[in-house]
Amino acid sequence: MANVIIEEDKCKGCGLCAAACPKKIITLGAGKLNARGFHPAVVTDMTQCLGCAFCAVMCPDVVITVFKE
Repeated sequence: MANVIIEEDKCKGCGLCAAACPKKIITLGAGKLNARGFHPAVVTDMTQCLGCAFCAVMCPDVVITVFKE
């Protein structure tokens, strides 16, 4: 099983991680704003995560970390 950690306060909500996710389980959190005023990326269903880390590779601000157990 994989675990994705997104530093929400540093995320600028560009959506590149969501576009890169093969399972489409990353979305921009429309219901909340981070400290910078952006809608941060959130993982909707961690159990579906493959641990591929495409999201982390695509993130221009390096705010995503993927752990595979």
